[in-house]
Amino acid sequence: MTASTVALWSCGLFFLTGLLTGVWKYVQIRGSDKARAHYYVDVAHRASLMYAFACLVLERFASLSVWPEWVNVLAVLASVLFFALAVGSYILHGALKDTRNQLQKPHAFGSGVLPAWLMSAFMWALVAGEIGGFLVLFAGFAAA
Repeated sequence: MTASTVALWSCGLFFLTGLLTGVWKYVQIRGSDKARAHYYVDVAHRASLMYAFACLVLERFASLSVWPEWVNVLAVLASVLFFALAVGSYILHGALKDTRNQLQKPHAFGSGVLPAWLMSAFMWALVAGEIGGFLVLFAGFAAA
């Protein structure tokens, strides 16, 4: 599978997730006295749509990169994996209704708490994966 194909599949799946979480958001708004959805349902909806379009950016840079295809695939996957983990965490927090700020200590997760070091390690891995993946593609484009 090419990097472009991975990025386009990811785009489609994120866009579909955005549409489906939009329905979830609407259902929550309709059932709320304040006409609001849970904070993380809203975030999941918006982030999914945003990441769908971000995948199109990845696809374009991957298609213009001079690196070997396997390098481009890994770079796209690095970014997309962390996009998906972020949206997944938003969906979980929206379903559990356990927090309005997943980065606030203590880090609520359902009825439990995540260790601060785990959240910090995940966030730094996310930074490295998303930015690093794009930088590889951008450098491959620049080298062209």
